[in-house]
Amino acid sequence: MRMLMVGAALMMMTSAAMTSGAMTTSAMADDDDDKNAQKLAMQGRDDYWHCLAREYSRDSNQGLSEQDFGRSVAGACPSERQYYRVALLDYLTSQYPNIDAGAHLATANRAVESAQKDIVTAFVKHRPPQK
Repeated sequence: MRMLMVGAALMMMTSAAMTSGAMTTSAMADDDDDKNAQKLAMQGRDDYWHCLAREYSRDSNQGLSEQDFGRSVAGACPSERQYYRVALLDYLTSQYPNIDAGAHLATANRAVESAQKDIVTAFVKHRPPQK
């Protein structure tokens, strides 16, 4: 009888260890997913900024007004802009799963708009004075 109880206790301990190991593996996988989502969002941001920088540097933009340059930037880099928006949305969803997806989308859209606004501001501050 005592052997049976020891065997049952060992079985329960093994089962508990396997379960906690699976939970640890699951938590590690979630952490890896979060880090990957963050990495992709940062890569999307960098790619979008680099594309906007190329737009900023074009010689054809030199004579544009602030409004014309703003329109140009708003239409530039569509694939990079969309990738950034989606990657940021995925990251926000993984970090804050209980917040409404519409709020995450609004945040991602504001991030895109902020990047556009920043590049237009830099354009206006650094263009040569009008003659």
